[in-house]
Amino acid sequence: MRADEPLLDWTWVGSHLDDIAFRTAQHLALAGIAVAIGFAIAFALSIWAVRNPRIRGPLTAFAGGLYTIPSLALFAALVPFTGFSILTAEIPLVLYTQQILIRNIVAGFDAVPIDVLEAADGMGYSRRERLSRVELPLAVPLIVTGIRLAAVTMIGLVMVLTLIGDNFGGLGLFIKEGIQTFFATKVYVGAILSVTLAVLVDLILVRVERRLTPWAAARAQGGAAVTSAATPARA
Repeated sequence: MRADEPLLDWTWVGSHLDDIAFRTAQHLALAGIAVAIGFAIAFALSIWAVRNPRIRGPLTAFAGGLYTIPSLALFAALVPFTGFSILTAEIPLVLYTQQILIRNIVAGFDAVPIDVLEAADGMGYSRRERLSRVELPLAVPLIVTGIRLAAVTMIGLVMVLTLIGDNFGGLGLFIKEGIQTFFATKVYVGAILSVTLAVLVDLILVRVERRLTPWAAARAQGGAAVTSAATPARA
C-alpha cells in the first residue's frame, strides 16, 4: 500500500458491485449449507444422546475432538480425495458445526423441567408427541443459540477456504487478492463485509428465536414490570 493510497478506493468499489455481491452470496451459501446439513446431523445425534445417556459422553468427546483439528490441515487433507470441489469445502465445515450444535441442542433438552415431562407423560403423550409438542418448543432458545454460534463460526471459517484454492470464492478471496497485489481496498472490503455478514446473520437469528418463543419475551417483560413495581420511587 502506497502512502498516498486511501484506505478505500470508492471508485473501485462502485465499479465492482456485481463481483462484491456475487462473492458475498458465495460466502453466505457455503456457510449456510454447512450449518443446515450440520444441524440435521447434530439434531439426530442429540436426540439419540438424550434418549441414551450412555453415548452422551463419547459423542460429545468425539465432536469436541473434531473441533480441535486445524481447519487448514483438514481442508488440505481432503484435496487429494475430493479435489477442489464443494465437498472439500463442506465436509470440514459440517464437522466443525457438530461440537457447537450438539452441545447446545443437548443442553436445550436438558433444560426442560422434569415436572413438565411428567405432566406430558400423564396426559398420554407418546414419545414423538412429547418431543414435538413439549420438549422441542422449550428447547428452542438454546438450540437457536447453537445455530447462531455455528453460523458466525462458519462465516469466519469460510475465509480460510481461499488459502486452499481460489475457485471456492467467497469474501476471503478479496483479502487474498488484496494482499498479493498490495491493494488495501480489497482487503478492507473482504474483512468489513465478512464481519457485517456475521452480525446481520446473528441479528436475523435473534429475531427468528423471538418469533419462535413469544412466551419468553412476554415472561421477560412481565418480570421487568414486577421488578419496576417492587422498586420504591426515589424522593
